Amino acid sequence: QVQLVESGGGLVQPGGSLKLACAASGFPLEYAGVGWFRQAPGQEREAVSCISASDGVRHYASSVKGRFTISRDSEKNTVTLQMNSLKPEDTAVYYCAAEVHYYCLDYWRPMAFGSWGQGTQVTVSS
Repeated sequence: QVQLVESGGGLVQPGGSLKLACAASGFPLEYAGVGWFRQAPGQEREAVSCISASDGVRHYASSVKGRFTISRDSEKNTVTLQMNSLKPEDTAVYYCAAEVHYYCLDYWRPMAFGSWGQGTQVTVSS
């Protein structure tokens, strides 16, 4: 099973940027589909982005397309989420998730992923 640890959350003003990282152990992320989800208080967990195993095809929710970028660093065994032009509605706990040999075909479903990190808080506020 893949072990995941997120980092990089924090407090940022509207319009600012943050870069989240998801570090993995136990399996090379190059061969896993990795997703980012977020959950705000009182709301369901929402898929934000996914990068496919091997071919690296990237998928984004419409709410973040053009503002967020998902990337994979195989040498560091890490997937990052660069978040620009942040809005107050982006405030949530952000989780990374991974599934071996997964191509993000139904990445909006949390059940598609077998491994999860503990989450990192992102707060966008002035």
